[in-house]
Amino acid sequence: MLKGPFLDRNFIGSVDDFESSSVVFLGMPFDGTCSNRAGTRFAPQQIRVESVGIETYSPTFDACIEDKFMYDAGDLEFPFGNPRRVLEIIQENVQQIYASGKKVLGVGGEHLVTYATFSAIREFYDNLVVIQFDAHTDLRAEYLGEELTHAGVMYKIGSDIGFENIKQVGIRSGEKPEYSIMKKFSTQLFDKSELKCLEGKNVFLTIDLDVLELGCMSGVGTQEAGGMPYNELLGWLKELSKYNIIGADVVELAPDIDPTGVSTATACKVIREVLMLL
Repeated sequence: MLKGPFLDRNFIGSVDDFESSSVVFLGMPFDGTCSNRAGTRFAPQQIRVESVGIETYSPTFDACIEDKFMYDAGDLEFPFGNPRRVLEIIQENVQQIYASGKKVLGVGGEHLVTYATFSAIREFYDNLVVIQFDAHTDLRAEYLGEELTHAGVMYKIGSDIGFENIKQVGIRSGEKPEYSIMKKFSTQLFDKSELKCLEGKNVFLTIDLDVLELGCMSGVGTQEAGGMPYNELLGWLKELSKYNIIGADVVELAPDIDPTGVSTATACKVIREVLMLL
């Protein structure tokens, strides 16, 4: 038998089995409703490959990935051309994770996958709020005649739990009706002090990586000027550590769009820091 050692194909710092874990890294390689540039389905695999280039230790939180007992479950396998079935597969697997007393760290894939993840978590928690970091509102009731799209994921979630239970950070693009929803329900947060609205809530965190500035995150399907610096995002995450984060996902990296690899490297570090919140 070969003795190795061999490079691991899992995200850096993961444990060897599901039962010993407290957090499950779940790849969701789906981009079937992307309306601009596709390629987010390649993100989970490439993130794992590039994760070997980061440390398991987070200086921001003074903790290591190993402290979180994260299990990398691999990527779910999805049928082509059937978004509803894709969402069902995600929901079934996330349900199993929470039935086992664990939390999920979803890695997309496009932002629509968040709807399935959150729908599963709703069965285990009440008093829920979703905090979204994103360049885009994602509040379209439909897009090109379709209800299930990455552009409408927050509309679907808001319709289920009430738009007052959505909080949004970093938004800088959307249609007028979407901004009307945000104004009506005061969904936007502009300062970290406003996170006090999360006190006493069970919080699901979703990060669309296009919230970040293009200098560190050009590898996204829909680029928007004027994004958040990486260190500013870290500041928000550090503040979020004061609240009860019951699950999270990181979505919308399209690694092949940025051949420099900077976007993928940044995504790996974002995932590490989000893991510290779980």
